[in-house]
Amino acid sequence: MAAGAEPVIAIDPVAEKRALALELGARAAVHPDDAEATIGAHGGVAVAIESVGSGRVLAEAYRLTSRGGRTVTVGLPNPADPLTIPAISLVADAKTLIGSYMGSAIPARDVPRYIALWRSGRLPVERLLSGVRPLSEINVALDDLAAGKAIRQILLPG
Repeated sequence: MAAGAEPVIAIDPVAEKRALALELGARAAVHPDDAEATIGAHGGVAVAIESVGSGRVLAEAYRLTSRGGRTVTVGLPNPADPLTIPAISLVADAKTLIGSYMGSAIPARDVPRYIALWRSGRLPVERLLSGVRPLSEINVALDDLAAGKAIRQILLPG
């Protein structure tokens, strides 16, 4: 993968998103019900990236992170959504939990790199675009996103 991560194991309840993950280079793509068996076969993961925005999903990603591994959350949960993890695991398992807002990017450094990756075909972000809608359909767009039917959408004024 473009960032050097290997293997990538995608976990998603939506079959079409799992298929896309495989097309984009994931080694495995499984339903959440099968995640533990798949990740256990790999001995846990060194890095888990949670992008759902759910305390429950983040706790599961953290649990499936191997000893000494890192769990990164980029999902934006409801402020009232709790996260519960065994505090001892931070020390006993030497795990790290990291938040990342907007990729924690430094735009002057990172945007040119992302553009170069896109131009070389190694970062096909257009494949993540589920659709383009007028702003008047914002509620439908948000419903589709919440239901897992969309990855990313563009809303146009007018």
